[in-house]
Amino acid sequence: MPPLKVVSDFEPKGDQPQAIAGLARGINEGMKHQVLLGVTGSGKTHTMARIIEQVQRPTLVMAHNKTLAAQLYSEFREFFPNNAVEYFVSYYDYYQPEAYIPRSDTYIEKDAQINEEIDRLRLATTSALFSRRDVVIVASVSCIYGLGSPQDYGQAAVHMRVGDMIRRNQLLKQLVDIYYDRNDQVLQRGKFRVRGDSLEVQPAEREFAYRISLWGDEIERISEIDPLTGEILADHQQVNIFPAKHFVTPQEKLNEAIEDIEQEMRAQVSLFESQGKLLEAQRIRQRTMYDMEMMREVGYCNGIE
Repeated sequence: MPPLKVVSDFEPKGDQPQAIAGLARGINEGMKHQVLLGVTGSGKTHTMARIIEQVQRPTLVMAHNKTLAAQLYSEFREFFPNNAVEYFVSYYDYYQPEAYIPRSDTYIEKDAQINEEIDRLRLATTSALFSRRDVVIVASVSCIYGLGSPQDYGQAAVHMRVGDMIRRNQLLKQLVDIYYDRNDQVLQRGKFRVRGDSLEVQPAEREFAYRISLWGDEIERISEIDPLTGEILADHQQVNIFPAKHFVTPQEKLNEAIEDIEQEMRAQVSLFESQGKLLEAQRIRQRTMYDMEMMREVGYCNGIE
């Protein structure tokens, strides 16, 4: 992996060299809390970039809103053009939480509209963390919310190497298990298609796709391609295909979770019935049964986050 290297026409000046040396030393000595003070326009972002370059560690930069996060993301990309600078913010363009109006017995389902490009950038962030160490992540407070188990997410990735032996149907099943959909007409992110002895898949976090050429049950060639034209951009010896969604759960854990949910549902239904709240009991049973059925069929339910 390339080292974290700042590319800039400017060198640290004034108090910056002292601040960089002191903060980098504090990080290496294990200090938990340090503060960099500076007025507007004093080059704090440049100073932070130099600190990251010195300590050579994957770095999380948190901002208090999307606007500042976007500004910092743009600046850090300029400072680290040869490294993985990623952007992680909330992907909702629109969000309405679920609600219930008792007076009219009206249940309003949770509704949300997801920004596809931000979803891609979020997935690119997590895949970068599993693939390399020269990573700088710029995030809003969205990054403090859970995304499921990192171990489950990493173990679910499909690893392919030239020369590996694998049946085509087994490979297709592995992709379906991590929420990729088959579409033999149009190749899009999170989709795959089969053409003769070749499998083409576009990772959910990428703007390019991979063509996996098989000779019988052997992976003969792995090519990076343009998903629109099919033009070969590069060849690879190995690739990792990470899940198309962050919420990946092994079947055993999913079954255990469904059992726990069902037990809790029965207890709550019994409580409502003992209180004479038959409508509430019927509603929570119906809603929970629907979610559990969806989890059994596709591995998750709407609103699982």
